[in-house]
Amino acid sequence: MRYRSTVAVLASMTLLAGCTADPPAAPTKGGTSATPSGAPTLSGPYAAFAAGMSKPVVDPLYPERGTDAVDVLHYGLDLDWSPTKRTLTGTATVHLRPTRDASSVSLDFTPYTLDTVTVDGTSAKAAVTHEKLVVETPVRADVPITVVVGYHGKPSTTPMPSKRGDAHPLGLTVDSEGGIWTMQEPFGAFTWYPANEHPSDEALYDIAITAPKGWTGVASGTPVGQSGTTFTYRSTVPVASYATTLAVGRYKKLAATGPRGIPVTTWYRAKDTRYLPMLKRSPGFLTWLEERFGPYPFDSAGLVMAESGSAMETQQMVTLGEVQPQRGDRMFDLTTVHEYAHHWFGDAVTLTDWRDMWLNEGWALYVQKLYEQDKYGLSDAELVASSRQRDGELRREYGPPSKPDPAEFGATNVYTCGAAMLRQLHQALGDERFFDLARGWVQENLHTQQTRASFTAYVNKKTGHDFTALIDTWLDSPTTPPETGPLAR
Repeated sequence: MRYRSTVAVLASMTLLAGCTADPPAAPTKGGTSATPSGAPTLSGPYAAFAAGMSKPVVDPLYPERGTDAVDVLHYGLDLDWSPTKRTLTGTATVHLRPTRDASSVSLDFTPYTLDTVTVDGTSAKAAVTHEKLVVETPVRADVPITVVVGYHGKPSTTPMPSKRGDAHPLGLTVDSEGGIWTMQEPFGAFTWYPANEHPSDEALYDIAITAPKGWTGVASGTPVGQSGTTFTYRSTVPVASYATTLAVGRYKKLAATGPRGIPVTTWYRAKDTRYLPMLKRSPGFLTWLEERFGPYPFDSAGLVMAESGSAMETQQMVTLGEVQPQRGDRMFDLTTVHEYAHHWFGDAVTLTDWRDMWLNEGWALYVQKLYEQDKYGLSDAELVASSRQRDGELRREYGPPSKPDPAEFGATNVYTCGAAMLRQLHQALGDERFFDLARGWVQENLHTQQTRASFTAYVNKKTGHDFTALIDTWLDSPTTPPETGPLAR
């Protein structure tokens, strides 16, 4: 995560001016054809959204969020924020593929006032009940439709399912100056747009934000341009709803260039000015990460400051709480590297369901520790001693990382115990083979959803060695497994 504070993570292991481009036109009703293997293939105008196709699943930890009956292909969000009225006005154009025949479609949504709802241009009956937008329209499996929802209202957050000390409500949050920002893992996107709220259903996005004069709208995705006070962002590769972000505030812009010419944009407030020396470090972090894990997986990167005590790996635009730079250089660096690491491990390659949160957090924490060793002199002995002690404590308190408690989302075991497993692989393989494995895992699985089983299969195939027992033991054991040595060369 994202918004496990760096203090907590370290303690547990001591361990990102032009004209607005026109968004895609809403397709007329189209269909799909089937490939020889039986997998649906989008045809007609919906073919433009083929990269947003997914295989949604029902989450075993949070089955009330998301649905496997809908595969959202693309969200077109046209949003307008009024700080004086504290009101969000939106039009969401949702291109979706039903996965089975049904009499209605359902998306997660907080109870905003619905102004209009249409399906393929025709008015439809709809209502929001128990944080579900249900649109009464008969649908057929694999025949895409376009649902357009106009809405307005005052944002409200949703509780985080966690007892963590740094947990705070999820979703669209109004700050003390009348701006807005959001962090939403494992859910909370539904507090600002109708969403299929599950990582297994990634989609493409076009987000246009209209802000008051002198304010800026920021979102995940690649900046497309600005027309008046409307700011537009586009994601042409799939994004999980938890990794989207939105912020409106009196931001100043810091533009820089990262590795291979990647544009890196930092959005900060006047009160953040004293931290500019820290905020200018993003290109260096990305260069360090690229050298070890391959090319940055997106067209642009950045960072937006928010009135929060946390941080989040929102895709292409890290959302960073304002307390992070207050903790000093080392803590700022480690937190920010952790979040940027997620752009490889979590955003570019995404978990299929929340049981495998270790697959995101284990990697990000281990990368963070490697950075701490390289830049701050953390020794192998310190890393091993502290991580083994903390690993045992966390397994006793929370259980093994493969069996997360739904009421303890983001507990430290999925970080520390997952990172400890990766350290065992690193120790067994050595630097060259381990970094080859890490690069391959990302670059060969770009923009896909993966699982424990697919990770294990990949490790075994890539290394030519059966690591199933090692991975299973470190993910499932109630106690800290014994150390393993390097493979015989």
